[in-house]
Amino acid sequence: MSTLASLQMLLDSLNSSAPSNRTDKTANRSSAWCQGVFIPNELFLTLGLVSLVENVLVVTAIIKNRNLHSPMYYFICCLAVSDMLVSVSNLVETLFMLLMEHGVLVLQTSIVRQMDNVIDMMICSSVVSSLSFLGAIAVDRYITIFYALRYHSIMTMQRAVIIIAGIWVASTISSSIFIAYYKNNAVILCLVGFFLSMLILMVGLYIHMFSLAHHHAKNISSLQKKRTVHQMTSMKGAVTLTILLGVFFMCWGPFFLHLTLIVTCPKNPFCTCFFNYFNLFLILIICNSVIDPLIYAFRSQELRKTLKDVVPSRSRAVLCSVPK
Repeated sequence: MSTLASLQMLLDSLNSSAPSNRTDKTANRSSAWCQGVFIPNELFLTLGLVSLVENVLVVTAIIKNRNLHSPMYYFICCLAVSDMLVSVSNLVETLFMLLMEHGVLVLQTSIVRQMDNVIDMMICSSVVSSLSFLGAIAVDRYITIFYALRYHSIMTMQRAVIIIAGIWVASTISSSIFIAYYKNNAVILCLVGFFLSMLILMVGLYIHMFSLAHHHAKNISSLQKKRTVHQMTSMKGAVTLTILLGVFFMCWGPFFLHLTLIVTCPKNPFCTCFFNYFNLFLILIICNSVIDPLIYAFRSQELRKTLKDVVPSRSRAVLCSVPK
């Protein structure tokens, strides 16, 4: 049984139609790598706690500092909330599993199934919303660089709020559909297709941004010095979001490949071996939630300054309680 059972149900149809490596001792001996990687529940729990604390600090810092009250940082704030959904679902799932394993908590099968559905929705909503907010940030950076003089009239706070609300509504609806019809291959392919389409869109947008910005930088005269500084600041923001996109792809890519293989080759020996590393893919997903706040802090001087004010007042007791 997977450590994070909320996503394990994606393998139900696979396990019912494909031979299990756990029961095929001969296959396990011939291919040691097919046995997967054992990951203790304590690691899931620790990473979940670290991710939750980090993202809460980021959200708190953005809310606290009025200089960060802009569409881009609101999108980043929502991206942190998306990461928190993964952290919270992981913590709840792991805690309940540990309590049930030790006989402290006894729940009916129907209740466990309902809990799984709720956690599934949280994780699926996190996937869709994270990709959507990364796309929104990419568009925001594009407008900042190439339509600097019209930026505040194009990306108003009202439009940003509408975009944010629309993304959360769409994420909730799509995650509900995914959970209701998770055994349908078409639904899985739609999720994978959304991941690939958003990835292609953002990569294309960033390539266009960097190439045109580099070309414009060569043609800018000394009289346009202020605009140059503004563009350099905007490009720094674009670089930050490019790093975020790369980290997201590295951490979530194996999971989406896993979903693709479930549909394309569920009985192939190589694919069945790949499926046994499901827990490792889940750890990568949680690591994405841990890494993102570090990127915000290191790339944004304003956010880093605010975090220095927030951490002592919010987290000093927690940090001091950690064994030296």
